[in-house]
Amino acid sequence: MTPRRPNRRLPNPTNRQIRGAVRVFGSFPAKLRAVLAVGLLLTLLVAGLLWLRSYNWDVEDALNGARHSRGQSVSTGFAGSGVHTYGKASEVLNGLEVSNSAAQSTYKRNLYGDPWADIDSNGCDQRNDVLTRDLQDLEKNGKCRVMAGTIIDPYTAETIHFERGPKTSEAVPIDHVVALSNAWNSGAWQWSYEKRVLFANDPLNLQATGQRPNTEKSDKSVDAWLPQPGYRCEYVARQVSVKASYGLSVTSAEKRAMARVLSSCPEQPAYRSQFSR
Repeated sequence: MTPRRPNRRLPNPTNRQIRGAVRVFGSFPAKLRAVLAVGLLLTLLVAGLLWLRSYNWDVEDALNGARHSRGQSVSTGFAGSGVHTYGKASEVLNGLEVSNSAAQSTYKRNLYGDPWADIDSNGCDQRNDVLTRDLQDLEKNGKCRVMAGTIIDPYTAETIHFERGPKTSEAVPIDHVVALSNAWNSGAWQWSYEKRVLFANDPLNLQATGQRPNTEKSDKSVDAWLPQPGYRCEYVARQVSVKASYGLSVTSAEKRAMARVLSSCPEQPAYRSQFSR
């Protein structure tokens, strides 16, 4: 058995070494020093812009990412719900159609039916089903109606307390992971009404979250918005899986952004929908 070599760290430069490097730099001609300084500044500027672009130009998100570069891994109710996985999300992504064409009709929410239909026929609407799946410390009134609970929001890693009420229920909305308007432009405008109702209520595409990230995300695609770093792999895999399940396309910008996230988690699986036809 080969003995393990101890980890070796590069030694910190001494003051003498630093002074020597400064003297060497100072011996260069003035024009060369200026060129090197400008080159260094341009390199730092480009690196900073690329770093900021990776956070969709959100300075606050980028600074939070710098402090918590890996984010906070969150165990979601979705992941623990027995959902079936298959293959690798990156490979499924490569099979999606790429299209930058717009829908040939105008998106309207009512074209997906009334919110929260009971598509699994368990007697509970989908909002209460998703709250039951995603919240902890549940308090329920009867079989379906969720009255209170707690969620660690995967989009922000913040803990949110839910309490049903006219002014408090909105603290935990249900997000469509692939926004309905995004789906419309990606091919749903050609679907039957029945298929759109299934899509709008498929648990694979539903996630309880906080009001702030739900508003910030709105109908943005992956190239325009991402959750905190610790939830990006599952989030993007769910988007890819939803689009694959329902035959939706991605734009070239979406695909690049999805591939960039999934490159950091090559073993991330895709998920199967129980309802897509």
